[in-house]
Amino acid sequence: MNYNEIAKLVMSRLVATKDGGAGNPEDHMNLSTWEWPQGVAMYAMMKVYLKTRNPADLEDIRDWYAQHIRRGLPARNINTTAPMLALTMLYEETGDAQYRPLIEDWANWVMTGLPRTEEGGFQHIPTHDVNEEQLWDDTLFMTVLFLYRAGVALDRRDWREEAKYQFLLHIKYLHSQKTGLWYHGWCFIGRHHFGEAYWARGNSWFTCGAVDFIEWLNQDDEANDCVKLFILNAWKEQSLKLVELQDKETGLWHTLLDYDDSYLETSASAAIAYGLLKGVRLGLLTGCEAAAQKALAGVIAQVGEDGIVGGVSYGTPMGHTKDFYRTIPIEATAYGQGLTFLMLTEVM
Repeated sequence: MNYNEIAKLVMSRLVATKDGGAGNPEDHMNLSTWEWPQGVAMYAMMKVYLKTRNPADLEDIRDWYAQHIRRGLPARNINTTAPMLALTMLYEETGDAQYRPLIEDWANWVMTGLPRTEEGGFQHIPTHDVNEEQLWDDTLFMTVLFLYRAGVALDRRDWREEAKYQFLLHIKYLHSQKTGLWYHGWCFIGRHHFGEAYWARGNSWFTCGAVDFIEWLNQDDEANDCVKLFILNAWKEQSLKLVELQDKETGLWHTLLDYDDSYLETSASAAIAYGLLKGVRLGLLTGCEAAAQKALAGVIAQVGEDGIVGGVSYGTPMGHTKDFYRTIPIEATAYGQGLTFLMLTEVM
């Protein structure tokens, strides 16, 4: 089976759930919900379409957004912003004017309505918690990428500049100077990193999100070279450390990156593989080709004959101990599917 066929198989499991065909509304595998797992999946699906140019894929994406817009979108927060990223790409691709007011309104909310931490950080407020004065690495992928793409699509330099600032601020507080890895979160109240865990999927949001962000900055004539260099250096330092910690037998990464007694986790490994593969292709990384290919093979080995990606840890709130991350259950999820075919876009 070639990479295109694997991607179609993985995607087919999500398309089957877009009308609630599997699971329930609280199930991370179900595309009938508008939340961050679905946002990750739609971003990956949009990237797959841009590779294949299959009209049926584009129609599936348009239908998904049309259903949710008709139904009414949920309250706005960091996580419910995630599906807006692919919608912005859809607007850029199709020029369909119906999407523009929603993109503009949501981006304005991010700029003026989203709670801020000290130093103007985007407070990681999801659907069920306030998380006062907290920065999480998830935020960069779930909200900041959208804000930048919206700034490109609607020609708003202020949105693009805010997105750059958020990357810099999150690097300041979440990037470990000792290891190059990322802590899951930072709280200005008490000024601490919670359980001080190097959580794999949290790290992977930066590995895969920053490489896309760097590519976009390279396309932005107004982008500040110092900002690009700062983000690139943080990303490269993290990527090289991840290669060092990769499980040599499977090519995957442990859910606690520096603890071999924590389980190997597929969604993070797929996102890391995407970042490494793309970094190699763009000439941003040297000496990482073998690790990237090993990760690719390791993730593909987790794809079942039915298209379900195995070994994916469920949604993970902030942990105050390292043992918390060891006990997150393994379940099929939309983001596990999505991150796997996001990875596959680099080899299709």
